Amino acid sequence: MSLSRVRNVYTKCGHGVTLPDEMINCENSKCRWSPFHPATCKPPSCLTTCKQYKTFPQQYSPQIDAFCPACARQQQQQ
Repeated sequence: MSLSRVRNVYTKCGHGVTLPDEMINCENSKCRWSPFHPATCKPPSCLTTCKQYKTFPQQYSPQIDAFCPACARQQQQQ
């Protein structure tokens, strides 16, 4: 399980919009925080075979070929 931070960057105006952090579930059965982690996997073996920590937030910044929502609204009003 990790946090994902998404910041949309709009290329037509150069503005960026940061979206709320989103929790992403790990799908790896070797991750203690995954819903796919087997209930039978327990210490001490789990401590050496499976991830025991949550990762730092990952940043994802898609480049969107459009105006940001504020600039798009402003253009519609003109």
